[in-house]
Amino acid sequence: MENKAERVVNELKRRGILKAEEILRLGISREYLRKLCRKGAVRRIARGFYVDAGYEYSAMQSIAEVSKLVPRGVICLLSALRLYGFTTQNPFEVWIAIERRAWKPQIKGTTRIRYIRFSGKAFRSGVQTKTVDNMKVRVYSPAKTAADCFKYRNKIGLDAALEALREGYREKLFTMDELWEYAKICRVSNVMRPYLETMTQR
Repeated sequence: MENKAERVVNELKRRGILKAEEILRLGISREYLRKLCRKGAVRRIARGFYVDAGYEYSAMQSIAEVSKLVPRGVICLLSALRLYGFTTQNPFEVWIAIERRAWKPQIKGTTRIRYIRFSGKAFRSGVQTKTVDNMKVRVYSPAKTAADCFKYRNKIGLDAALEALREGYREKLFTMDELWEYAKICRVSNVMRPYLETMTQR
């Protein structure tokens, strides 16, 4: 059983977070998994999700964790900006989009989650997959994120939206055509128009 325990711990160190069923596929029982938790070798962070006892949280690890805990969600707004590296803000909670009528997972853990409800094309469009700490993360593209920031400027602040627009365009993370496309989807064309026109005139 010690070899099985080592296998679980090593796999957690390699992959960060595992679901209970992923651990069971390594050849241990639920009873032994509970024993590993009691011994402190493994830590449960939410129902059905486990990490290595020495798992340390960072901004990126928190994003990866929440993405796995809410697999149908999409990392958005301030957390997406943080993931792409074009914001000076370091949000203390992870922002994730879920469909308007979707069930909101109630997760107890060390990371605070900020759910934002999107609907229709605004939820489905611009979703990309990035790898963070060996975990797949669904996140809106830089252009979609910039448009979202203007749509939710009352929640995150206009300064954050402008920063996303300037830094993303300066770093060539999106084109003007992409911005216009998502501005229309998010219904913020009129709001973004003067800022986009100013950028193209420089």
